[in-house]
Amino acid sequence: MSVEIHPATDEDVPAIVAMVYELAEFEKAVEECHLTPEQLRAALFNPAPSVFCHVARVDGETVGMALWFRTFSTWEGVHGVYLEDLYVRPAARGTGAGKALVAALARICVESGYPRLEWAVLDWNPARGFYESLGARHKSDWLPYRLSGDALRALAGSPAA
Repeated sequence: MSVEIHPATDEDVPAIVAMVYELAEFEKAVEECHLTPEQLRAALFNPAPSVFCHVARVDGETVGMALWFRTFSTWEGVHGVYLEDLYVRPAARGTGAGKALVAALARICVESGYPRLEWAVLDWNPARGFYESLGARHKSDWLPYRLSGDALRALAGSPAA
């Protein structure tokens, strides 16, 4: 059994979208997921993409994906990588596909001079043990915030101070 990692191609889009929905179902939020193949193609394959994806194949079958984008640290003055979604289909867990996907992003960081690879994980997700086995550490001193929906629209419509 061999794991192959490669940047996503147009042919990978249907499998990636399916895995995004599988992940949303796992996270108990499938009703919040609205990604279409057309949206993903437009995001990944435009002339200046700001989101990227790598896929994992085991014996020729697409079994996992890592969807990511660049961040920027004002303190360090360089980019980093933010892993938006990492997903390996249940039947392929334990094959090394997840580790290979994260390792591919780590290589991008090292080769590009990026000092950070970051992501967020739900507090109940058993994958936390997997991430910690890679050497990742939970940052308990930073709390995530999100502005969306009505609050986002309200703020956007408020006058500038």
